[in-house]
Amino acid sequence: MVIVHVHVHVKPEFVERFREATVENARRSLTEPGIARFDVLQQSSDPTRFILTEVYRTSAAPVAHKATAHYQTWRDTVADMMAEPRTSVQLTNVFPEEEGW
Repeated sequence: MVIVHVHVHVKPEFVERFREATVENARRSLTEPGIARFDVLQQSSDPTRFILTEVYRTSAAPVAHKATAHYQTWRDTVADMMAEPRTSVQLTNVFPEEEGW
């Protein structure tokens, strides 16, 4: 498993549009065979901040995801909505073990 947390800070005037575009991307992402999970989280204390939790089945799956039309549409749609460049952290699953997914 490859787990990625993408941290996004959105301009206040774009929060709702960003959320809609990101949920659509997440829905389509879940149809990809390499994606086990795709969560869209919005910070309660600051609604302009989001974390996308992407769980991939293989190390090749993130590359395949970025080649999809829906990812590229999302990337281009939200580019000007960012208050700052998004960042990501790649993680390794410790618990639960992969069989639990």
